[in-house]
Amino acid sequence: MTDKLKPLREQIDAIDAQILDLLNRRARVAQEVGHVKAETKAPVFRPEREAQVLRGVAERNPGPMGNHEVQTIFREIMSACRALEKRVTVAFLGPSGTFSEQAVYQQFGSAVEGLPCASIDEVFRATEAGTADFGVVPVENSSEGAINRTLDLMLQTSLIISGEVSIAVHHSLMTKTGNMDGVQTICAHSQALAQCQVWLNLNYPNIERRAVASNAEAARMASDDATIAAIASEMAGEQYKLGVVKGHIQDDPHNRTRFAIIGHLQTNPSGKDQTSIVLAVPNKAGAVYQLLAPLAKHGVSMTRFESRPARVGTWEYYFYVDIEGHVHNDAVAKALAELKDNAAFFKVLGSYPVSLS
Repeated sequence: MTDKLKPLREQIDAIDAQILDLLNRRARVAQEVGHVKAETKAPVFRPEREAQVLRGVAERNPGPMGNHEVQTIFREIMSACRALEKRVTVAFLGPSGTFSEQAVYQQFGSAVEGLPCASIDEVFRATEAGTADFGVVPVENSSEGAINRTLDLMLQTSLIISGEVSIAVHHSLMTKTGNMDGVQTICAHSQALAQCQVWLNLNYPNIERRAVASNAEAARMASDDATIAAIASEMAGEQYKLGVVKGHIQDDPHNRTRFAIIGHLQTNPSGKDQTSIVLAVPNKAGAVYQLLAPLAKHGVSMTRFESRPARVGTWEYYFYVDIEGHVHNDAVAKALAELKDNAAFFKVLGSYPVSLS
């Protein structure tokens, strides 16, 4: 066996040496790019460029490695090279171990400075103030729908969306001991409790459920108190040294959460983009239908439509709409110009590359 492995290992060692040389050659070119960006005051992070690179490697990938694995490797390469220019700071709903933190690394790679925040509001404030270069906030969950606080804050903020990332959300029930002996309370974020309520009703209908600021906070609480069980990611469980009572307890096995990347950066077209807008219409019959007619007229597809009360006491609503394409695309630009003319309120939340996952 050793005789057969030796030449194969020698091949791997030689290939690894080539990879290392190529990585450092790429890093040196990235440093030159950084010098040019510094001279022109161009942003360090260009989500549209990174999306193009990641799509390109998937299109050219001959296997046997899968596209997801290849893209993960290249994302980390780009993250490490980007950090040679500047280490980007990203705010997220903390503490460490949340799905929001997972979304940060899935979008930016691991060579970033994470800034955990106590609330979604604080993520917006940190990014608006420049304490963080970008923020990552949850927008919607495939089981429970829109994250209303994020929608409300997007209406008020000067920040724009410059990217999105969608991650699979797998919830685990965990305790300090790895069993439910003596547990009196199950803690989690309200969204997680809702996403697991059928399973909880079947298995622990008589144990109190308590909503807390985040699943990671629930994990921290469980690490200090054996009477508390937490619903959180296994990453949070590992961080707080919890034992898994039961994994994958979410009611929807395909449960996913979509996150928005917010900041001051306006992206250029990447070739596969999405534009998010918010609208209000005059209070008259057929107003919503008439307002959205320009999308059909110019052949622009609508991928999401969400309403939120305007909170002015007159049953008026804001409509959050996602459409295919970038504001710099001719058809999208024409459709948005007509929408703006017909709307009582109109705001572009951002144009950005569509999530790879």
